[in-house]
Amino acid sequence: MNPLAITPADILRFALDAPAGDAVLVTLVGIAGSSPRALGAQMVVRSDGDYRGSFSGGCIEAAIVGEARSILATGESRIVRFGAGSPYIDIRLPCGGGIDLLFTPRPDPRVISATLVRLDAREPAAISISDAGITAARSTATCGWSGDSFLRPFVPSLRIVAMGHGDALVATARLAHFFGADVRAVSPASADVAELAAAGIAAIPIDHRAPPPLRGDRWTAFILLFHDHEWEEVLLPWALRQPHLHVGAIGGAQSRRDRLRMLRDKGFGESSLEHFRTPAGLIPATRDPATLALSVIAQIVAAYQVEGPAAQKRATEAVSLYD
Repeated sequence: MNPLAITPADILRFALDAPAGDAVLVTLVGIAGSSPRALGAQMVVRSDGDYRGSFSGGCIEAAIVGEARSILATGESRIVRFGAGSPYIDIRLPCGGGIDLLFTPRPDPRVISATLVRLDAREPAAISISDAGITAARSTATCGWSGDSFLRPFVPSLRIVAMGHGDALVATARLAHFFGADVRAVSPASADVAELAAAGIAAIPIDHRAPPPLRGDRWTAFILLFHDHEWEEVLLPWALRQPHLHVGAIGGAQSRRDRLRMLRDKGFGESSLEHFRTPAGLIPATRDPATLALSVIAQIVAAYQVEGPAAQKRATEAVSLYD
């Protein structure tokens, strides 16, 4: 099953794997009016016309591929406007806006590799893009121009640790996997573990004695999907003590009262429950596993979209990765 989302790391890997380095990194560096993509969005075009990423959902990608292939022939970086104000009067964005795209031919594979190593290690990274090419950097700066260079920060992918049993766990893990998150499914039920592992999802068996051998970070969400809430006695305090983006748990009103009492008895104060969502999800009182899965995944993705870049901005500093 291919994931729904093409991640920034997927796009960089596509560039790194280009034969003989014949690829162009295309970066959205300016927006006039509105745009379907955010500043810093990227696309990679190879010499054979194959590409990953998009800026308009299909309206201008063919023109971008043509521009990129011509730039490969000259080897010179350039900025091209598409949409409003573009010299290409026959190419328009449906939103009526204009976007400036920076074309960087044959981006340095060492920089791309170093960036991917950091992201794979669950560390933030950034690249600085200029007429001279790309360099690797870490930065607290907001995505955008800094002098003659454009800074493009990256954060690790969203990781979702889904803990539970039965249909609620299976549906949530499958949907998260399809979305493109890095999923770890945790269950005491051997049937759940086997089913999810067969679907290509990392699945970990557990018992009451210990939490799973996992470590959270600022881009990890924990979701507890147990109907037998005694499992929360160990797993919920463990999750809340991990570095995390989000912790959520399902259950009715009595379950919520019981778990909050349990957490306060274990010494958790209000500040430590800042990212704890109970009941988890955006849709109240869901009654089937598929809707529950959609509800909790949507809440987690929303937190990642807001908190992920903010966490990266707080966590990094401007420093070259290599001289």
